[in-house]
Amino acid sequence: MTEPAARTAAAGGGVVLRGLRKTFGTGPGAVRAVDGVDLEIADGEFFSMLGPSGSGKTTVLRLIAGFELPTEGTVVLGGRDVTALAPFQRDVNTVFQDYALFPHLSVLDNVAYGLRVKGVPRVRRREQAEQALASMQLAGLGGRRPSQLSGGQRQRVALARALVNRPRVLLLDEPLGALDLKLREQMQVELKAIQRDVGITFVFVTHDQEEALTMSDRVAVFHAGRIEQVGTPAEVYEHPASAFVAGFVGTSNLLRDAASRAVLGRPGLHLVRPEKIRLVAADEPAAAGEVCADGAVREVAYAGATTRFVVTLDAGDELVALRQNADAGQADAVALRGARVRLLWHPDHAYRLPD
Repeated sequence: MTEPAARTAAAGGGVVLRGLRKTFGTGPGAVRAVDGVDLEIADGEFFSMLGPSGSGKTTVLRLIAGFELPTEGTVVLGGRDVTALAPFQRDVNTVFQDYALFPHLSVLDNVAYGLRVKGVPRVRRREQAEQALASMQLAGLGGRRPSQLSGGQRQRVALARALVNRPRVLLLDEPLGALDLKLREQMQVELKAIQRDVGITFVFVTHDQEEALTMSDRVAVFHAGRIEQVGTPAEVYEHPASAFVAGFVGTSNLLRDAASRAVLGRPGLHLVRPEKIRLVAADEPAAAGEVCADGAVREVAYAGATTRFVVTLDAGDELVALRQNADAGQADAVALRGARVRLLWHPDHAYRLPD
């Protein structure tokens, strides 16, 4: 955790989790979904919890929301211990992947629902709901039903409904998972802009590492109910704390002991990201100081703007190299399958993973 983030959260502005554990069931069949999580999320931060299915990230979100009660540990929001409080007693709102909109209510009434529960007068709640819709670029759509909207529009309605109450913390449980790729990428940009404009703490759950890196101020990587690493997107990607983080956040491009000795001249487990590697002809000399590894192309994956080459090294292990398709096309790339090649990179780009 960076110093400013720790200081802000400790001062009572954000979310603080201490010794958080959650066990489902009893006896030998009990499952410990969350296993000792300590975390501080600063006020106004866009914080993502990233991990594979079953890693504990969604359970932690539900513990913050109050939908689950911890087996052990505490949840503090804005300096207040809310561990035993019901969801409606916590200053949080949740946006789900399926939006959870009321199909029988208009868009405007969906957004105004929380204000209605709070007893806000009709005229005022209508004004606030219309303002919230306008902020989501949905002005004029208040009279429609959710079924008359596109997926992206329904997502923005769900956000408007959550934000109109101005919660201290907005919890988002894989809210973009149901959208197609193009719309999901568009919503990533919009969601980050919305968070910056409203200044509310966003806690975002996702299994998509690109999504987490794109949107977050900081990321917590979950694995088997624990947090493997917390850091900025650049810290987590460039300096992973473990082999699991290296493989989950990006491509697992690892040189193990034997290959590391042969290629780098030193033992240990080293990570080299695909975009750091130059793939050249087998007889091309390395530049001064460059690391050199020879091998054969086992597989080629053409992806339009880029091509991924899986190279089996003579020294053992496999590395993936990424090439921008500025000039070459698909035929040129596929023709390299089975070819002898040379991989080159700067020595500083081989990052040693902790033992």
